[in-house]
Amino acid sequence: MSKNYSIDSLKEIAGGDTEFMTVVAQTFLDEIPPDLASMEEAVANDNRELAYQFAHKMKPNLEMFGIELQKEISSIESWSKSSKSKEVVLEQLEKIVAILKLVFAELKSDFKL
Repeated sequence: MSKNYSIDSLKEIAGGDTEFMTVVAQTFLDEIPPDLASMEEAVANDNRELAYQFAHKMKPNLEMFGIELQKEISSIESWSKSSKSKEVVLEQLEKIVAILKLVFAELKSDFKL
């Protein structure tokens, strides 16, 4: 079964230390869900600056777990610097939310968290 994340870069960073990998996975699960909710709320409220901050903050974590959402996160960042309506990023935001919810469940299962 295909995962929505890749453990490869995390393994490389951790040097194969499974305990460290578990701590990093737990930290991801502690920090990213509230950041995701805040980013959703910021977009909904047309708070571009806050949306940018949360999108930008999540980027390195998504990269570390090999989560293929760079294009969608970049769309949120670009929108925040534009005068376009929030409707232009709703599809990307929905994809980010959907994929990350799957990743949260997979990490909990894989790391027994």
